[in-house]
Amino acid sequence: MSKLLAIDYGTKRCGIAATDSLQMIASGLTTVETKNIHEFMVDYLSNEDVECLIVGDPRRLNNEPSAVEKSIIPFINFIKKRFPRLKIEREDERFTSKMAMETMIQGGVKKMKRRDKALVDKVSATLILQSYMERTQSER
Repeated sequence: MSKLLAIDYGTKRCGIAATDSLQMIASGLTTVETKNIHEFMVDYLSNEDVECLIVGDPRRLNNEPSAVEKSIIPFINFIKKRFPRLKIEREDERFTSKMAMETMIQGGVKKMKRRDKALVDKVSATLILQSYMERTQSER
């Protein structure tokens, strides 16, 4: 089986999470500066067996796309062009940053470490991936 890869795409940083090859465990992988995300993705997708890329779908409370969506669409188009066989899915990411913070608090992460926005982005990507896995579990 191949891995699932999720991205919490942001204007400054992108949190990345991946599953194991059995698609049982979602783990935070890394955080990449958005200006370097194309290079990172090409390298990662060229060297790893990835079945599906799950991209966070940032929406406002009224269900309208958030402003960062204007940057996500060209990113997705780049990936589609470079990796045409890769399945790409979107997953609602509303509240993931807040949930990531709550998860870190419950996990005993110290206050100074919780201020690390890169860590929050990585945890958010993991939550996006877990949400996708739970939503599609019955389909597998």
